[in-house]
Amino acid sequence: MTKKKTPKPGQFVYGAHSVIELLKAKRRRIRTIYTTKPVPKAFKIIEKYLPKKPIQIQYVSRAILNKMVDNTDHQSIIALAEPFSYRKNFFDPKKEPFLVMLDEVQDVRNLGAILRTCYCIGVDGVIITKKGGAPITAATIKASAGLAEHIPVYIAPSGIAAVQELQKAGYNLYMAAFKGEDAMQVSYQKPLCIVIGSESKGINPVLLKKGTVITLPQRTSDISYNASVAAGILLFLVASKTEVL
Repeated sequence: MTKKKTPKPGQFVYGAHSVIELLKAKRRRIRTIYTTKPVPKAFKIIEKYLPKKPIQIQYVSRAILNKMVDNTDHQSIIALAEPFSYRKNFFDPKKEPFLVMLDEVQDVRNLGAILRTCYCIGVDGVIITKKGGAPITAATIKASAGLAEHIPVYIAPSGIAAVQELQKAGYNLYMAAFKGEDAMQVSYQKPLCIVIGSESKGINPVLLKKGTVITLPQRTSDISYNASVAAGILLFLVASKTEVL
């Protein structure tokens, strides 16, 4: 008797921009697209990117869409796709000289915002941590406006394991933290990796010793930028200094 195949787990992707970028990236198979009747205006843009092999379209009520993703921020468009495709092999400094590592960033929306910035600026890849870090969820993809679909993302077991791999590969590490060198005055050398710490604790103190600590100027020392805002400012600065932009 033939055993039935267990269906692979799927992931919802919601919002017009997220579904459009999912289709454009072509990195993972889409099983079904759910929308309403009449279809929202954005669906006409989505139709332009639908593959030749038909994707099942199901028309349901907005109330059902709300329940599917447990929020109302879906713009009446949800796709059921295969799970997010993480990178399996570590990065090559010759091919990918500009990386970002997130040491236990825990907010899925901060993660999404950082991934969006990374794509816009031209970062070659992002490393996240399994230990203490947020995974890429539907909310992450929505916060990235779908641009997470285009960024190679590698999961390291921990921040320490990630730094060890980065050092072994030959990357220069720059740690975003307090009491470091002025980030505006540093001469950044590629291949490089910018390390951003968690929202509450920052970068693990053990890791700070593994690279150059850099600090963004700010009004007083008793305040701090949001993690995604700090990442945006810093990555734009580094990209402009290293002629990425």
